[in-house]
Amino acid sequence: MLEALLTEIGHLTSPEWWHQNAIPLFNILMIDLTLAGDNAIVVGMAASRVHPSMRAKVIFWGIAGAVVLRILFSGVAQQMLQVIGLTLAGGLLLLFVSWKMYRQIVEGSEHSIDEIENQLASTTTPHNETNFWSALWTIILADVSMSLDNVLAVAGAAGESTLVLVIGLAIAIILMAVASTYIAKLLARYPWIAWIGLIIILYVALDMIYRDSHKIVCAAYGVGCSETIFQGILHRLGLN
Repeated sequence: MLEALLTEIGHLTSPEWWHQNAIPLFNILMIDLTLAGDNAIVVGMAASRVHPSMRAKVIFWGIAGAVVLRILFSGVAQQMLQVIGLTLAGGLLLLFVSWKMYRQIVEGSEHSIDEIENQLASTTTPHNETNFWSALWTIILADVSMSLDNVLAVAGAAGESTLVLVIGLAIAIILMAVASTYIAKLLARYPWIAWIGLIIILYVALDMIYRDSHKIVCAAYGVGCSETIFQGILHRLGLN
């Protein structure tokens, strides 16, 4: 993986590389934008339930944990998606993520980012106060799901390009660490951004399912190994 990354880095000055990867990079940017706001809500909710003196600490370690999880998942995601059958499973999982996102957009978020910010700014002890470790554990459990969703979507959009995957991971970490609260407000104010992100994630899911189904059919029946399934069937029937 490192060797492939170093090879691709040498192509960064090539206009052809940017032209070839422009669409995957745009898709990844929209995916990261769409998913970054959820982290701000989860971290903010957990931090608002601890004593005001510990909130900054909870937020810091919550974001740090999310960063570590994304790096760990990204380290194996692209390699695992090269295994026939796992990309299909990942695509099906992303379909479920798309469904959850659709429900969230249509029904609206249960907790608004403005409400959470007001709770964080309060100096009074919350009635449902919890301790530091309980809040951090809540964030980590939520981050496992969110990190997996993000990495799967980004790895699926990146395809076989290791550099595009790394760029996508870097964008996700920066947005999550620096601008997740702003993004959450942006998504609440302009829901069409979330719809575009949802459409892209749905497209990535369907593309992953199609690509791996193609590989499975090729491995099992020797049909369409260097072409689309439809073209392979026509070729076998002698129609092209």
